[in-house]
Amino acid sequence: MQQPRTIVLMPTYDEREALPVTADRLLSAIPDVTLLVIDDGSPDGTGDVADAMAAVDSRVRVLHRSSKQGLGAAYLAGMRLAVDEGFDLVVEMDADGSHPADALPAMLAAADRADLVIGSRWVPGGGIVDWPLHRQLISRAGTRYAQLALGIDVADMTAGYRVYRAELLREMLACEISSQGYCFQIDMTRRAADLGARIEEVPITFRERELGRSKMSSGIIVEALVRTTAWGIGRRFGQLRSSAEAVRRTPTLR
Repeated sequence: MQQPRTIVLMPTYDEREALPVTADRLLSAIPDVTLLVIDDGSPDGTGDVADAMAAVDSRVRVLHRSSKQGLGAAYLAGMRLAVDEGFDLVVEMDADGSHPADALPAMLAAADRADLVIGSRWVPGGGIVDWPLHRQLISRAGTRYAQLALGIDVADMTAGYRVYRAELLREMLACEISSQGYCFQIDMTRRAADLGARIEEVPITFRERELGRSKMSSGIIVEALVRTTAWGIGRRFGQLRSSAEAVRRTPTLR
């Protein structure tokens, strides 16, 4: 049986130090993947580092974007390229080393039976190392709020370590997607659920970045809260309309 063609999307912005370390771990764990570095014009020269890596390793490719346009936009650009070029599996992975490369084989194996595989911190066997308590609380609260607001039973709604089957992405990319940052992952999860995708979570141990600085900000968190609330209200109204229409279509016994 032919192995699925797999591409790993790795957005970067000022990850000059972390990128080579993370890429080496990835390509050592899964030697036959393609790594696509998506650099948003990093001022620290991350794009040049990625070009140097690609010059000596044919498995590494670089997509240069002129400016910082957000995590969601970077991933969407990579996803469109992956689908257009006929890849079978598309992986989201952070460049900062927080996503364990040695967990990816299990995630790729799970993609044999699922359309979306999430590397989850909040299922049995998963966890977080070296994160301060307030970051853990924000993550847990964010995922719990998204679960309740959207009515979707996924333990780690905000997780950024994922494997998508290309068939699912092709359907998802047919619609406009404008969410960014923290809420991008929530948005993609709800869209997958709405399409009836099979979603599976694989436990991972998430580690605080070893090099560089976190891009998390209060604005990103507020955007996620506002958008998730709006999506939740929309889903509830949609469910109410569907129930009302079903009642109207039910024949009345006389």
